[in-house]
Amino acid sequence: MSKTKAGLVIDAITDAVTQALVAGNDVSLVGFGTFEVKNRAEITGRNPKTGEAMTIPASRVPAFRAGKTLKEAVK
Repeated sequence: MSKTKAGLVIDAITDAVTQALVAGNDVSLVGFGTFEVKNRAEITGRNPKTGEAMTIPASRVPAFRAGKTLKEAVK
């Protein structure tokens, strides 16, 4: 496969995963892992420069959980 075609395939996969996560769905690639969206709660943090307390708002963040096959391959 040419580099150009491989790039198009990778772009299509990342676009599909991104769209699924935006819609609130998990994406499982058997043997590789699972992409999901996690909700992060609002927390109180500190400005490292001034030490002043500040509120860090709640957010949704993407996460990846490696599958068994990938974990075993990396050992």
